[in-house]
Amino acid sequence: MAESVSPWLTLIGIGEDGLAGLSDASRDALDAAEIVFGGPRHLALAGVGARGRAWPVPFSTAPVLAARGRQVAVLASNDPFWFGAGGALVPDLASGEWRSYPQPSTFALAANRLGWRLEETRCLGLHAAPYARLIADLAPGARLICTLRDGAAAGELAAWLVAQGFGASRLWLLEALGGPRERVRQVQAKGFALTDIAAPVAVAIAAQGGPGLARVPGLPDASFAHDGQITRAPVRALTLSALAPRAG
Repeated sequence: MAESVSPWLTLIGIGEDGLAGLSDASRDALDAAEIVFGGPRHLALAGVGARGRAWPVPFSTAPVLAARGRQVAVLASNDPFWFGAGGALVPDLASGEWRSYPQPSTFALAANRLGWRLEETRCLGLHAAPYARLIADLAPGARLICTLRDGAAAGELAAWLVAQGFGASRLWLLEALGGPRERVRQVQAKGFALTDIAAPVAVAIAAQGGPGLARVPGLPDASFAHDGQITRAPVRALTLSALAPRAG
């Protein structure tokens, strides 16, 4: 029988309410950790002092893996496995090496503030992704929640929506959800003029405009950059149908 492995790494979801929002199990793991990794904001919220190690730039999990065998904690925003560090770390770990104590994700907090059904809402992390990732999901009546890198990105996103013909969309700026600095404001994309947006920030979008992209092959010619020499939409549609592309 294989020897059991005792967890040396604990992933701890921490919200904007800091230590006050942690479970007893999370607090115990944090207190027992010799080293605590996280972003500067997370380390400050947890008050770990000299035990804290900020993530390297560019991001790498190597410092955590190099500490294997010691008691280590990793702080992540709310849910470590929703656009968090958990997904980057676990592929290099055996199942018994780690444990995770999550909190409600930013998406869950946002949906509960707005009264949106989360299962009907598209959730995306746009910290380092282009806004064009939203194109396939934009349609009249669509609801989306996006986490952003900082406050300036909210204005950029609003301008991008206007350029896509969705300037009538309603936006909710959700700042520091779950903590004492929490603030929720509603604006329209085409009239966006806010400049005092604090991180961490998410934007909820109730899309208006359109009509959005079709969900079947045969996008209009205007969807592509070309010089006029382009296969016509019916031919593209028939070709894709014959190829029958699949995920994977």
